[in-house]
Amino acid sequence: MRAWMLLPSLLLVACTGSYQPRPLTDRQAAELDKALAGKVAGEKVSCINRAPQTSLTVISGNVLLYKVSRKLVYKNELIGSCSGLTYGDTMIVRSFGAQMCRGDFTTTANLQTGMQTGACALGDFIPYRTPRP
Repeated sequence: MRAWMLLPSLLLVACTGSYQPRPLTDRQAAELDKALAGKVAGEKVSCINRAPQTSLTVISGNVLLYKVSRKLVYKNELIGSCSGLTYGDTMIVRSFGAQMCRGDFTTTANLQTGMQTGACALGDFIPYRTPRP
């Protein structure tokens, strides 16, 4: 049997294990607190628009922030860990259409070496908004 034929089975086994995210370091927690300061969490959503003005901030190998505007930031806790993100690797999201959704498969790659460094999936998106005065 060819090794590539085993890939779907291996992915299924990896997804059914019990993943425990690493706790944030003090520095990462401080960066997250600073980025979300003055904002209030809303109800989680499964998908967000893939807007060209959205910027990505990596907090840790499993926590990302998508900044839409000064008043709106989405926090995403990845399913699995893309540890390469904390080392400056590039995130590649495989999604369909104009939205990124929970479960969209994500890999990280080192663009200098061309090597894939991690694999995970997007989690729910939690909106953080600046409250109206």
